[in-house]
Amino acid sequence: MDACAKTSSTPAAPDRLSPGDPGFGRMRLALFAAGLATFALLYSSQALLPAISGDLHVSADQASWTVSAATLALALAVLPLSAVSERYGRCRTMTVSLAVAVAVGLAVPFAPDLGWLVALRAVQGAAIAGIPASAMAYLSEEVRPAALIGTIGLFVAGNSFGGMTGRLLTGWVADGWGWRVALGAVGVLSLVCAIAFRLLLPKARHFTPSTVSPRALARTVGGHLSDPLLRRLYAIGALFMTVFGGVYTVIGYRLVAEPFNLSQSLVGSIFLVYLVGTASSAAAGKLVGRLGRRGALYVAVTTTTAGLLLSLGDSIAAVLVGLVLITAGFFAGHAVASSSVSRAAKTGRAQASALYQTTYYVGSSVGGTLGALAFHAAGWTGTVLLGLVAVTGAAGITLYATRKALAERRAEIVARSERQAERRTQSNETTQGMRRLAARA
Repeated sequence: MDACAKTSSTPAAPDRLSPGDPGFGRMRLALFAAGLATFALLYSSQALLPAISGDLHVSADQASWTVSAATLALALAVLPLSAVSERYGRCRTMTVSLAVAVAVGLAVPFAPDLGWLVALRAVQGAAIAGIPASAMAYLSEEVRPAALIGTIGLFVAGNSFGGMTGRLLTGWVADGWGWRVALGAVGVLSLVCAIAFRLLLPKARHFTPSTVSPRALARTVGGHLSDPLLRRLYAIGALFMTVFGGVYTVIGYRLVAEPFNLSQSLVGSIFLVYLVGTASSAAAGKLVGRLGRRGALYVAVTTTTAGLLLSLGDSIAAVLVGLVLITAGFFAGHAVASSSVSRAAKTGRAQASALYQTTYYVGSSVGGTLGALAFHAAGWTGTVLLGLVAVTGAAGITLYATRKALAERRAEIVARSERQAERRTQSNETTQGMRRLAARA
């Protein structure tokens, strides 16, 4: 039984949390801390890739596996850990996962070579999987639907803030003390976040433990994968993350080379643009309220595309503005897609969220690896072309969903008109029948 949850023998759980309720602020801060630690650890080596390549004498695509191994392991582990969270609870799963990830993070700086570094990062990624596997389900159970998108947006904002903080910290520390000390600093930061998370997170009031058998899990997963809406959302998340993974895996290599020649600390400072992701994630709920979910996705696609094209410029200003737009578009799209999964899944929400996270982090691994290979083959232009292909795919899926929704709406209007015409015909026939009876009388 989850230490954070009430047992089934307790009285009926109170209403779900909403802004202004006791514990709502603590819950938001706790999940923000968990999101910060998750992304700080998961992408801790990304800003350090040029330094790792130089110190260990490996190429960009080889060094990129220190990121891709972690995200791929997370993608493979997130679904099994979602089943664990169904049995042992969201709080316990998140707590243990974060503790193991932090412990491995403190050991990573002592890896003797690239093989050990990649292996430890894979273990760390598998441990981190317990956070996204449980967080979305926890929020969907504990938060009122009206406040869900904003709350998930803040969790995603914690992810973006963690990604920024981890990269800034590693960039600054690496300049003075090397990449190993930089990775150790991220481990210490994540330890602080893990302690804050455990102290702040309120007890789960709506969780009911259940045993998930492999057969039942396969049936639930099959049901989600057969849902066209969920499939589209999974694909959109993966495609957005392919763009993001490719851009941020390679950007350090571009900025330390001609014509920029930036230092490691300045490359790390570039990731201040993650603040834009923090803001766009938190604002995703308002964007959906004004434009609808598909409208918000169109804005995210357009913003990301503009950023990719602008980043082709050879001035640091063009690259920075391009990164700002890419980051804003990505996090807005991710917040909309991930929150839509939580709302669309009527049963097995943990597995639905886990499948989203699986495809999302597969996209990160694919983007990081292919982005590095494209950079090796065709420079930054190759990485941008990869991103444009991915974002075009996301736009195509959204356009298909829009046309499908319009067709369904037209069909509904036609059906309603036919029903009204049929009722009018029946009414007229009834009226005529009554007149004939009256005439006979």
